Amino acid sequence: MTARTLYRKLVDAHTVAALDDENILLFCDLHLMNEYTSPQAFAGLHAEGRGVPRPGQNLAVVSHIIPTHPGRIRVIADAASALQASNLQANCTRHGIALLDTNDALQGIEHVVAPELGMVRPGMVVICGDSHTTTYGALGALGFGIGTTEVEHVLATQTLAYRVARSMHIRVDGLLPAGSTAKDLVLAILGRIGAQGARGYVVEYSGSAIDALSVEARFTLCNMTVEAGARGALVAPDVKAIAYVLAHAPDLAAWREAALAAWRELHSDAGAVFDAEHRFDAGGIAPQVTWGTSPDQVVAIDGQVPQLAELPAGPVRSSAARAMDYTRLPAGTALAGTPVQHVFIGSCTNGRIEDLRAAAGVARGRHVAPGVRAMVVPGSGAVKAAAEAEGLDRVFLDAGFEWRNPGCSMCLAMNDDVLAEGVRCASTTNRNFEGRQGRGAITHLMGPAMAAAAAVTGCITDVRQLETLP
Repeated sequence: MTARTLYRKLVDAHTVAALDDENILLFCDLHLMNEYTSPQAFAGLHAEGRGVPRPGQNLAVVSHIIPTHPGRIRVIADAASALQASNLQANCTRHGIALLDTNDALQGIEHVVAPELGMVRPGMVVICGDSHTTTYGALGALGFGIGTTEVEHVLATQTLAYRVARSMHIRVDGLLPAGSTAKDLVLAILGRIGAQGARGYVVEYSGSAIDALSVEARFTLCNMTVEAGARGALVAPDVKAIAYVLAHAPDLAAWREAALAAWRELHSDAGAVFDAEHRFDAGGIAPQVTWGTSPDQVVAIDGQVPQLAELPAGPVRSSAARAMDYTRLPAGTALAGTPVQHVFIGSCTNGRIEDLRAAAGVARGRHVAPGVRAMVVPGSGAVKAAAEAEGLDRVFLDAGFEWRNPGCSMCLAMNDDVLAEGVRCASTTNRNFEGRQGRGAITHLMGPAMAAAAAVTGCITDVRQLETLP
């Protein structure tokens, strides 16, 4: 039998029919929905008089538009956003689809909630109308984002017309140095291969550095791989991933042995051929900070904004010039020491309990610098409860951070957590596009400990230079 990649195994196991040489009908084990990509899909479904035949394989979450201000009861004040939430509730009620609504105790960001609930397991195909669905590759599941028309098709059939991707292997050996994290690793990878470096590919990660990462760190890695244009990201499930799944899915006990036997086969075969290969050494990766308006416009914390002449002529150079103008950072500017006015810690990239522990390790015993507003937004109700049980909320509050309710919050300007024009933010999110956090706002992507260091010093700071590491 021909040696197959992990990606090919997942695709083959879910192929309902071949449509042509490049496209298949793909069965989807789990479909996640949110409030902003589902309304038109449901409208199209109803116009055709169709139902949802497999409601149990769908889950809806209200996350992007909800306010995160402290308080027990949350009310969506914006009329348009409130309508999106009420429409989702009505559609889910009509079709018997589970919904984590605005004030549900388990509510949070879809990409944080689904694994917590044990809904994502190795070997699955998981889709959602959101690009960061690649997150689930950390558990050996093929996750990817889809469009509204595709959402409708999945609701009606639990299948998707799918163009098979090419395969890419990224091997990372060595160990990340103290002070560097999975966020720094993925930013460094983006900086090397570029924002289009994995376009059309599903990326599989391997190597000793990947083996050493926790499952939550792998979520971060797979989540941001889409920023290289990837159509998916995968890590073959190992003992860590399997332990995570078993801990979060107690219903698996009845068929544990069968599941384990199937999951052991979820790896690329010896001799499997990838369409592209890259290698990295984790040992040389320092904490990373973006300087521009694309996640691949990034340098190490001790680096500088590049000189335009150093960049390839054409779109890369012109994009860099526009980014420098937008971020108000001329070529040659050192990132370290750049003042910030806001710090945001959260998102589906870095809103999990390990991320909050890392940030709290920096905040403990320190205080937010004068003139800085710092916010911590847990990725889910479960993360918030866990952090409060550990006393992390008190650490942040004592240090002058805001402790918020879960949600997407300031990752994107779709709710009332929006930055004003010209405000510079150290952010643990996944995108630093123009206007992403507010019209004219400036975003610097970095890891949680680095963001906390910026909060307590008032400027972009090398966390390794603080007295203690998280």
